[in-house]
Amino acid sequence: MLSLAGVGLLAVSSGCDDSEHRPTPTQASGQTKAIAQVPAVDPAKTAQARAFIADVDKELRRLGEIEARASWAKQTDITDEHEKAAAEATAAMMAYTTQAIQGSTAFNTAEADPETARQLKLLKLSRSLPAPKDPALRDELAAIEAKLDGIYGKGKYCKNPKKPKTCRDLGELSDVLASSRNYDELLEAWKGWRTISVPMRPMYQRFVELGNTGAREIGFADMGELWRSGYDMSPAVFEQEMERLWQQVKPLYEQLHCHVRARLHEQYGDKVPQTGPIPAHVLGNMWSQSWGNLYPMLEPYKGEPSIDVSKALVAKGYDELQMVRLGESFFTSMGLPKLPETFWQRSMFTKPDDREVVCHASAWDVTNNNDLRIKMCIKINHEDLVTIHHELGHNYYYNSYYTLPVLFQGAAHDGFHEGIGDAIALSITPSYLKQVGLLDEVSNSDKAVINSQMQTALEKIAFLPFGKLIDQWRWDVFAGKAGPSAYNRRWWQLRQQYQGIVPPEPRGEDLFDPGAKYHIPGNTPYARYFLAHILQFQFHKAMCEAAGFKGPLHECSVYGSKEAGAKLRAMLAMGQSQPWPDALEKLTGTRTMDAGPLLEYFAPLRAYLEEQNQGRTCGW
Repeated sequence: MLSLAGVGLLAVSSGCDDSEHRPTPTQASGQTKAIAQVPAVDPAKTAQARAFIADVDKELRRLGEIEARASWAKQTDITDEHEKAAAEATAAMMAYTTQAIQGSTAFNTAEADPETARQLKLLKLSRSLPAPKDPALRDELAAIEAKLDGIYGKGKYCKNPKKPKTCRDLGELSDVLASSRNYDELLEAWKGWRTISVPMRPMYQRFVELGNTGAREIGFADMGELWRSGYDMSPAVFEQEMERLWQQVKPLYEQLHCHVRARLHEQYGDKVPQTGPIPAHVLGNMWSQSWGNLYPMLEPYKGEPSIDVSKALVAKGYDELQMVRLGESFFTSMGLPKLPETFWQRSMFTKPDDREVVCHASAWDVTNNNDLRIKMCIKINHEDLVTIHHELGHNYYYNSYYTLPVLFQGAAHDGFHEGIGDAIALSITPSYLKQVGLLDEVSNSDKAVINSQMQTALEKIAFLPFGKLIDQWRWDVFAGKAGPSAYNRRWWQLRQQYQGIVPPEPRGEDLFDPGAKYHIPGNTPYARYFLAHILQFQFHKAMCEAAGFKGPLHECSVYGSKEAGAKLRAMLAMGQSQPWPDALEKLTGTRTMDAGPLLEYFAPLRAYLEEQNQGRTCGW
């Protein structure tokens, strides 16, 4: 998860298309008249706009640091006091941002210099949760936001509420989903976690009402339109772009789904049908968003060396800090700087024994001034090693742009922020793992490649439809297409439509299953994760080309390539100061998001899946 200083800031990018303020070109015969109609730029107004943005920058930094410190305290020590302080800090930031956005309407962006004009545009898009003008409503919204986050963080399922020893938190319940193959045991853990989100339902309904009020007051139809406006294209075109990318990858997902379903049928019999959707609780993950825990069941070729280094990490005595230092060493091998000493002093690497915390991994720059941190409850396994690379990708993005104006301190668009660390993690190849001493044997045989790609696909390809549908559900909710009486129904409609999964038993509207996923109560936009899963392969291919790698894309590691690091750093340093196609072009040479590199990467696995699925009825 990405957590910016000023936790509510929405990392967005908005184009500098000021055509609504420019004269329309005319034919030569009317040219003189057209020129005469061009409004004169008032130097005084330009200077005022620049001064206004300078003041906004100072105040956003001040309030953002207060908000981020309060949020850090709340997430690393969940108490009523910290929740209250975080709510107050968020309310103050909301109040100022609302005021600043209103103040920005006094300036015509055509009268500002390009840098100021872009900041004026980004200001309007800077909050994922826009606050109402009314102070009472604003305070109510901030309190609800803090409460939702706290409910999730403190959530436990108690088989017997009178016996605390029967209570299990998300980590413990997730371990059941990951390791058990007992259908009923899985069902209990899956249903148990979803009891924690039931109290959120009325709060979330009010949360939507208040957030939409704030969005309308700054010129958007609802929060969904605000979120979709942050991609240098119209909201409607952005929706089309998401669907275009999904259609590129859907055939590969369907092949994976088909093969996984067949193996699950062998495991559970008719409880997992041979055709149709898959019950949600048997896929090894609390939200069925990644299926990597099923790999032992799905390993294509037994006896081949595994890329999973969980056992090696334990055997070699790695602790949590050493895992993070290993992640850092990848970035420094590419010529990027070491993390500041304060990172090691201020981060949370392990789950404390003396307090409740939000274990969901996140990366931070608390002061917008290189105060880098991560917050994780690290486990000594392969999955968390990859997650560390992901979170450090955020930190190195922060490190690259922290000297820019605060409104430029964000990714080219939010999918970029999520994609950087994952692109680096694609270089965690068998050859790299051997190089750092975590693998003794490397095999590039066809069978070993298929094994490795299956493991990766169970995480990355399985995730794609989930990554798309989370915000699709919220866009429908924000727009009133799925009202409070249909929250759960619409949730499961989308999950079946995109993922081909269904709940293991009927789920009524007295429940609130969306709230069992952190990003819903945490109000974190999710399209970024879908886009990141596309972009990371574009980034990876571009860095491999910069490194001079020749060979199949899935074999490339850019570890140690200063050339790849220089190209990456040049893109990161832009922040969101320019439209995202400019940033994408800086690294990849193209201005269009494309799933082609992803499909190229997984070409060996796709051929394997198509062979395995011969004679099966795929789809749902």
